[in-house]
Amino acid sequence: MHRGTERDTPPSRGAGDGAVTGGIAAGRVPLAVVVVDRDGLVSHWSRGARRLFGTPKEEAIGRPAVDLLPVSGALSEEAQDTPYRVHAAYDGLGPDLESSLDGRLSYPAAGHARLTVPERERSERGVPPPEGWGRADVLWWAYPLVGPGRERLLVLAADADGLRHHDHDEADEAGPFERIAPAFALHTDFPGAEDLARRLPEILPSMSVDESARIVAQVLELGYPVLEFSQNDRVPVTPDWGVPRRAERKARRERAARAVAQGLPVPEEAADDEGEDLEYAAVRERLEFLNEVSGRIGTSLDLAKTIIEVSRAVVPRFTDVAGTYLREQVVAGEGFPEGVPDTTTMWHRVAVEHTDEPGRWDDVVPVGEAMPFPAHTPFFQCMTTGEPVLVPRISEEMGHAIASQFEKRDIRPLITGRSMLVVPLKARNVVLGFMILLRHPERAEFNDMDKVTGAELAARAGLVLDNARMYTYQESVAETLQDSMLPHIPARRAGCDIATRYLPGTLLGRVGGDWFDSVKLPGARTALVVGDVMGHGLNSAAMMGQLRTAVQTMAALDLPPAQLLRNLDDLAQRLGDTYLATCLYAVYDPITSELHLANAGHIPPVLVRAEDGRSELLDLPTGAPIGVGGVPFEAVRVRVEPGDRLVMCTDGLVEVRGEDIGVGLATLCESAAHPAASMDDACDTIIRALNTRGGRKDDVALLMARLNGIEPDDVAEWRFALDPAEVGRARAVVREQLHEWGLARLADSAELMVSELVTNAVGHSHSRPVELRLIRGDTLLCEVDDDDHDLPTLLSAGPGDESGRGLRVVSTLAREWGASRASTGKTVRFELTLPRR
Repeated sequence: MHRGTERDTPPSRGAGDGAVTGGIAAGRVPLAVVVVDRDGLVSHWSRGARRLFGTPKEEAIGRPAVDLLPVSGALSEEAQDTPYRVHAAYDGLGPDLESSLDGRLSYPAAGHARLTVPERERSERGVPPPEGWGRADVLWWAYPLVGPGRERLLVLAADADGLRHHDHDEADEAGPFERIAPAFALHTDFPGAEDLARRLPEILPSMSVDESARIVAQVLELGYPVLEFSQNDRVPVTPDWGVPRRAERKARRERAARAVAQGLPVPEEAADDEGEDLEYAAVRERLEFLNEVSGRIGTSLDLAKTIIEVSRAVVPRFTDVAGTYLREQVVAGEGFPEGVPDTTTMWHRVAVEHTDEPGRWDDVVPVGEAMPFPAHTPFFQCMTTGEPVLVPRISEEMGHAIASQFEKRDIRPLITGRSMLVVPLKARNVVLGFMILLRHPERAEFNDMDKVTGAELAARAGLVLDNARMYTYQESVAETLQDSMLPHIPARRAGCDIATRYLPGTLLGRVGGDWFDSVKLPGARTALVVGDVMGHGLNSAAMMGQLRTAVQTMAALDLPPAQLLRNLDDLAQRLGDTYLATCLYAVYDPITSELHLANAGHIPPVLVRAEDGRSELLDLPTGAPIGVGGVPFEAVRVRVEPGDRLVMCTDGLVEVRGEDIGVGLATLCESAAHPAASMDDACDTIIRALNTRGGRKDDVALLMARLNGIEPDDVAEWRFALDPAEVGRARAVVREQLHEWGLARLADSAELMVSELVTNAVGHSHSRPVELRLIRGDTLLCEVDDDDHDLPTLLSAGPGDESGRGLRVVSTLAREWGASRASTGKTVRFELTLPRR
């Protein structure tokens, strides 16, 4: 597109040597530029608009465009309120400007009108108007604007009289639209390419000088308009000048036919038309190819699938072999690659598509191989400059140079004599990869037109690949975030086995607020938690992380289930009232074979009885969701037997849009009761039964616990009076019990640590006897209870200190140790690993 000069005086109408005088350079068209917003009001009024239409900018901005522009057919000459009289329309060249201004058109339009400028506005120019200035023929073009801003329409207008004077020596029959077409289409006879390359960014602010130079070079090389695609902007396109040209060619062909019928020579213009038709057909074929490729690629956001689509789109129609290489960061799904590639950059061969016999390329250039490229190769030139590289024929010398990169594999028979085109895959001016296109020797060589076509194809493919790369990267980040917020629960706890599953949502935002957890509690008990923050996305995930941390902290305090949910609800109120959450909290005691549960608006758990295999939904007080505030929670106790299974999940597993949730709960009960060889198999059975119904969009958290219990023979308990002499008895009973259990090798360490803990408990307890408990399970667990609420602290005892060494001994010898408060005091515990049998 050509932009006119900005001057305060109108151009002279004189002619001479095909130039437009008065400061207008040869080959240049002064333009009026007007931008109309979505309300139909003028938001931009250039100096060219002021010269052509006479209205100053300060008066034009904010006024309805229909009051200022030559709207064809809007008003009759006898009854008009605008300062312009439209004497002639566009003679069939497209819809009128009125249709564009009122938003009825979504495609470019053009027109031709005659207007009269009022004397008042002409006098505001400050100079006497030239003869005939009051009436003017105006050519206009309207381009719908697409984007997030308020601008809806770009209107360009030019004085047709100036064009007539400029082209006074051209004795053809073309109308003003055809004469101005070369100025907008940048045909090869345009002399000011460098100036245009510099001025294009003034018209399109988002375009760099380098980009404009590339576009101008392509247009000058082709002699045809270039349609430029941008990820961020929609560039206005030139109206279809082929409509009037086709009509005129048809008229010339009719004249030629009449001449042949009369025995007269065929005019030269008919022969020129034949060449133009062939040229037009070639361009149309390439545009159709690019349009077809655009429809075949980018059908998925899956990076691997997109790579295959891009490679298959060009074979065999455009090329016989297509090899696609991508940078390492793109293949790995990492962030946007930084910096210009160099000789150390690793390029992964991600696809090879060809028309040769199957397997011919597989061994020499296998998919998945990564390699750098030396500086002297066409590939390096393409990746560093970001421009396509054309090699009409690969000579033997070049074939040998390329083959040297493939070590022991001889690639020369596959490439020598072929035509090669290397095109960059770019996005946001960064080279993500490149494609190597090869044609068989018997096929026509790649030419400059193919080079432009290949570059346009690669530009579209680069954007598609970048979209897939960004989606893959964001999905990876989301999954990493979700994984970091979900705990890694051990498969075995004291007296129970645990299995979990998490399924992300099927929506694009795969991060959700579902979670599960398991917390070790005193007395070999285990807390089991499943929760669901309502909503999706990062905010829900962040809220979930806060609630999960709070549950862990309060569980470590050994709060009863109902009290824990009460405190969690208070915390949610303090965090804000934006989110609600449901939560199911259960405490399993393997010694008493009892479940203690409380529910906050969550779906009930399923209990599968080991005795007869039947399953049931536990009838719990539902409770209000976390975050409602001011609602009491109730807890219930449920008796269980060894081997029973508890299944807890979020509603995403059982709830499907358009289906009653009771159907999902019934399926959950049925699938949970299905026999399984392992806990993991049991979880998979449930997932298969419920996840194949379709319609699931929410994420899913599933926790299953097999309640094995602890046999009474594996538990030993004693009570000791608050007398230092009782410490010796504690050591003796521990040693005796361990010998009885066949754990004599642990006796010395256990005796020493029990002595330290009982001594501390006797010294700090107030009135209640000290309790000592040994539990034999996967480990040896020892717990000491007293009625003092102050937790012990690990200190660094000096040589002269009389205390502080006891916990240091426990910390050194124990596999794990800890302390927790209880309602009646505190519990200090340690664990020892059982010796191998």
